[in-house]
Amino acid sequence: MAKRILIIGLDGVPYSLLTSLREQGVLPNLDSVIKKGLFGSMEVCLPPISSVSWSSFMTGKDPSYHGVYGFTDITAKYQLRFPFFADLKVPTFFDLMGEKGCQSVVINLPSTYPVRAFPGVLISGFVAVELARAVYPPSLLPRLQAMKYRVDLDLARARSDKEFLFKDLQATLELRRKAVDLLWKEIPWTLFMVVVTGTDRLHHYAFDSLEDPQDPHHQAFVDYYRSVDSFIGEQLDRFEKDFAGDDRLVLLLSDHGFTGLDKEVYINRLLVQKGFLAFSADNPKMISDLDPKQTRAFALDPGRIYVNLKGRFSNGTVEPSDREKVLEELSDLLTNLHFNERSVAAGVYRREDLYRGPLAEEAPDLVFLTHRGFDPKGAVASPKVFGASGLTGMHTHDDAFYLLYASDGEVNQTPQIITDLSGIVLDWLDA
Repeated sequence: MAKRILIIGLDGVPYSLLTSLREQGVLPNLDSVIKKGLFGSMEVCLPPISSVSWSSFMTGKDPSYHGVYGFTDITAKYQLRFPFFADLKVPTFFDLMGEKGCQSVVINLPSTYPVRAFPGVLISGFVAVELARAVYPPSLLPRLQAMKYRVDLDLARARSDKEFLFKDLQATLELRRKAVDLLWKEIPWTLFMVVVTGTDRLHHYAFDSLEDPQDPHHQAFVDYYRSVDSFIGEQLDRFEKDFAGDDRLVLLLSDHGFTGLDKEVYINRLLVQKGFLAFSADNPKMISDLDPKQTRAFALDPGRIYVNLKGRFSNGTVEPSDREKVLEELSDLLTNLHFNERSVAAGVYRREDLYRGPLAEEAPDLVFLTHRGFDPKGAVASPKVFGASGLTGMHTHDDAFYLLYASDGEVNQTPQIITDLSGIVLDWLDA
């Protein structure tokens, strides 16, 4: 009997929110699977950002094995670069399945850009700058262009215009639906995966609308979840109908949790104020504008802090023998950071505490985990340590969700962290 897997990713959806909406009767399709499957919360790898989480999901490894620590990385010469899909240092479970002759169709999975040779069909998700480099095989591109497929919302407009946000969320979800329709029978697949990114955008731009039932957009927030639930139901029904004679595994998951945002924390401004960081430009635009000779430490999103170490960076100022002292100073500074008598730090972790893999030396020296409501940022232009950019929601490393259901009832592994899911998929396939 053949085995088939359907995976639906809901970017940035917290377990606690699904539980609440389920209790309100908003998610009948999801509820039907929850009642017969395994549903729970899980943690994700630090730092809690989509590029790290989806890479960890695909590989079953933390960043010290796969090498992706954020949407951006920094070179030894202080230049920002974007990690590519091909930069993953370990194979994905799609690749391992491909070695066994199993093909996958994957739609809108973040951190798969630009595409590379893939055992099946792949359409990259965020951050995919150019659709032509986001589609494998390339012969699929004209059909996607004909349906006006796009990877994401118009983020600039959606951020400032909630009326447009909700319209564009629905329009983008409809494009996901059309892509699934197009590719469902494109190839003989073993695994089919689609990711809904709109949930993450909704939370970043309109989490305040969820938290306030009197907000004029509260109902639109809930209605979008009804649409997502309908989308899920359509795929589940099709999966069951078209492959009724096969063993079927359903996996739904998110890549991190979410919560309301009170203040953004601009770590580089704090480091400037405390003498750890200096810039060569009067109005710096990005971290590459730093003055390396006057810098002992700097930060990248989200809460990644690097010591300007000799031997690691081209103009490092900190001797390896002094690294421990600098880390102690930074840890004390962050641990004691407060806003209106509220403690900001939930944890300050050294890379040695988090990472054990062969690429651990590429990790940030510290990862700053904040209490809910405080979002750590690596931006350099803010004149203050605490501020706001218009976002109303932030990621959490806990409260991500998983939902597993097998038609044969044989799934009995309970994931604790997102890296566990790859092994569960491969074990179920015996791949």
